[in-house]
Formats: sequence, C-alpha cells, structure tokens
Amino acid sequence: MPSPSSLRCLVPLSKRGTFSLLQTSRVLGVQGRTIVQATANVLQGEKKYKTFDDLPGPNILTNIYWLFIRGYMLYSHDLQAIFKKKYGPIWKTALGKYKLVNVVDVEMIEHVLRHEGKYPVRNDMELWKLHRRMRDLEYGPFTTEGYRWKSLRSVLNNRLLRPDEALLYADGVNEVLTDLLIRLDAMRKDSPSGVVVHDLIKIIYRYTFEGISHILFERRIGCLDKDVPPETQKFIDSIGGALTYAVLVAIIPEWTSGILPVWKRYLGHWDYIFSFGKKLIDEKIDMIQESVDKGEEVRGEYLTYILSSGKLSPKEVYASVIELVLAGVDTTANTLTWALYALSENPEVQEELYREVAERLPGKRIPTAEDITNMRFLKAVIRETLRLYPAVPQNSRVVVDRPMVIGEYMFPEGTQLTLGHYHIAREDENFPNASKFMPQRWYREQRFKNNPYSAIPFGHGIRACIGRRIAELEMHLGLCRIIQHYELRPDPKCKNIRSSARTTLVPNKPISMQFLERP
Repeated sequence: MPSPSSLRCLVPLSKRGTFSLLQTSRVLGVQGRTIVQATANVLQGEKKYKTFDDLPGPNILTNIYWLFIRGYMLYSHDLQAIFKKKYGPIWKTALGKYKLVNVVDVEMIEHVLRHEGKYPVRNDMELWKLHRRMRDLEYGPFTTEGYRWKSLRSVLNNRLLRPDEALLYADGVNEVLTDLLIRLDAMRKDSPSGVVVHDLIKIIYRYTFEGISHILFERRIGCLDKDVPPETQKFIDSIGGALTYAVLVAIIPEWTSGILPVWKRYLGHWDYIFSFGKKLIDEKIDMIQESVDKGEEVRGEYLTYILSSGKLSPKEVYASVIELVLAGVDTTANTLTWALYALSENPEVQEELYREVAERLPGKRIPTAEDITNMRFLKAVIRETLRLYPAVPQNSRVVVDRPMVIGEYMFPEGTQLTLGHYHIAREDENFPNASKFMPQRWYREQRFKNNPYSAIPFGHGIRACIGRRIAELEMHLGLCRIIQHYELRPDPKCKNIRSSARTTLVPNKPISMQFLERP
C-alpha cells in the first residue's frame, strides 16, 4: 500500500440531524419527434402544443403482452429497438403508477442532457428513496437532489473523481486481485475438466465487492476467503436481493407494502445492507475517536477523510458510503464479466490484448496505475464492452426549471424522461458494424465521427458517475492480470448467453469459461 494520507481530526464528529427529505415531483410526460428545445420564448407564442396523451405508445394491455406473455420482463432493454421501430424515436409508457416519456434518439438525448438544469434530477432511484423514507434514513449521493445533492457530492468527489487520487488505491486493488487469482486457480482445478470456471460472475462479484470495500470501508471483509464469513455472505446476498426484487416492486403500488410479501423481502435486504455498513463505519468512527482522545495523528484513506472532514453527520456518512458500495459492486462486476466473455468469443482481440500486456509487463510483473495509463488497447476493450453491455441500459431525467418542448409536444416540469442508451449504442448509424466487438474503433486515428452521446456509460455532466475512476481502476487492473495468467476460451456447454435487466445488465444464465494457464 502507498503511504496513507495523514489526516487530523480537528473537531468532534458531527451529530447533526437529518435534513428534510425532498419531495418527488408528480410524474407527468409529454413528447415529440424532433430536436428538443428548452428556451422560454417558445412558450410565449400562440402555437398550441400537443400533450402526453397525444404521444404514440403501447397501451397497458400491449405492455402486459410484451412484458409477461412475450417474456420481456427481464429483457426490457430489448424493447427499445422493438418499440422504436413501431412508434418512432419517442413514445409514451403508462404502466401502473408510472407515466414515462421514452427517448431513443442520440441528438434528442444530447439536447436533453445539455439542458438538464443546475441541479439535474434523476427519478430512477425512487425505490432506493422509498426505503430511506420508510426507515427514516438519510439520502446519499444517488438519492438526494437539488442543492443538498451538490453540497454532498462536493464532499465526496475529492477522493474519488480526481484521477491522481484514484490511482492511490491501485496497491490495495492489486492486493485483492492476488487473492482473486488464487481463487480462480482453485476453482478451475476443482472442475471435472480441470480448466473450467463455472458461474464466473459470482467470483468476479466477490472481487469487486472486496475491492470497493477495501477502499470505502478501509478494511478487508473476507469476500475471497475460501469460507466467506456469514455476515459478509449475507451482505453480498442482500445486495443481489435488493436489486432483483426492485424489478418486481417497481410495477406494484406502494400501498401494497403492508400486504404483499415481496415488499418485506425487498425492504429486509436493504435493512441488512444498512446494518452491516453501519457496523463497519461505526468501528472506524470509534478508532478515529480513540486516536483523537489520545492526541495521536489520525491516518487513513477515504472513509477517514470524510469522517474527519466534519462536513457530514454520521447518518449522512452511512447513506453515502453504502450507496457508493452498491453502485460500484454490481456495475463493475458485470462489466468485467462481460469483457472476459467477449474476449473468449473473440480470440483475435484477446491475442492483441495479451501482446500489449506481455510487452508492457514482462515476466508477469504486477501492473501499477502508471502502467495502465499506457495500455490503450486494454482501455479500449473496456470501452467497447461498456458500449455493448452498459452497466445500466437506460438513464432517467426529470424536467426541471422550465417546460420543455420537443417538436409539436410540450411537457411541464416534473415530466420523467427515460433515455434509451442501450439501443443507441448498438445502431449502425452511430457505430458502423455495431454488433461486432471492435475495441480498435476507440483509437483516435480510427474513430468514426459519431455523436459522443452515442455511448455514455458513466453518465453525463455534473451528475456523472461519482465512482468512475475507482470502477475503471478495478476493471483495468483486473482484466490486465487475468489475461497475464490465462487464455480464455468458451465453455462448449455454455451457449445462448444474452443480457437481462436486473436493474443492471447481467447475463441471463451463468457464464462458464475455460481458463487455460499461460506459460
């Protein structure tokens, strides 16, 4: 590990109370077919605009047909292409309590994001907010809005978004990766063939979980132990459960929360997530306070930094760190798993990546953060993976500040827009040969002059992913070290893999893969 940052706790840890919860605007929707306009003067003319009700789109019976009869409940991202062909680049969805405007056009998405206001609002975290409201908990960086969000994010950003700060965590990530390689070797040797790792995402999930916990909680929690501690395993299972049940509770009314068992399971997973995270943070608070009481210098990294800043209450720290862990674990694990899968299916791409890694790191030397910055093909592989398999297949924005006009439609503040990034990144007009895995397309000299909003896996603007630097570090180092040691080949028994949407984009079945040891 590099020398940790020296921090001095100058004031007692704050015990401020919670802030008032922001009220979510009532969701409305309106849309149209041409470029978005967000200027106030369009509202002053005499032209009459159409409303949400005038938009094309599936009715409730059509939605039920596609989601439940045709089986698209877990493949809703594939409906982006189907509905765009049927209704055009913009259509409405009215299902249960939700009224949404779907936008699947790159220029329209660009304009929406360029006019998202001073404090962008995303309404796709409502189920996270619901748990916080029901349990009287603080909101974190993914659930709070407005000025409070900007203030909170400014505290959290310093040690996560700055590239030079993120690189300081490389030694800790490499420590975790060494344990991952040990587990991968044991798993493949235990298989009947002696080379196959079954259900790959599970062990990759444990790697990203251990890595982000090591950074944010400043301690190892045993995810890669041969026998995972029961509390840690329950924490892992609870995160998976919360994301899975979110798909179900999203389509049923909130008033059923005291009736249907699915709510109890969903909220129960969240309750354990918070209790586990709170326990680890409280232990760190006690350690810091003990050092302060003894007049000792407080030394540590990310958690120590935000605790010692005195800018957040303990309840704000609980919510912030836990939300950062959740946002980082699932998305990073899925992307790295998809990258390994894509390389196993494209041996020529894998060979080019191996040549770059072997040239930069002779003798299987452990890479540093500086090494990674010089591996452009490695970084291109991750970018191409994120294009084809974005961690989240769609994003959300709520119209704020002023009404917005799209062609002949006008929609007011409070309208929820769903932005279909998944399909846009797979359109040939945005990426030639879009279905092909081609990392070279990201090279500057070969890059097609497409709209940069065609693929924005980490979001956009001031609301972009706060954990991007850490996620990239885990993915780049992880992919580099796995390719150093193993040639990847498909498992002949593992076929017909496709992506499914469990909040994040995951494989629809367990991925098995051959890991052949390199000389």
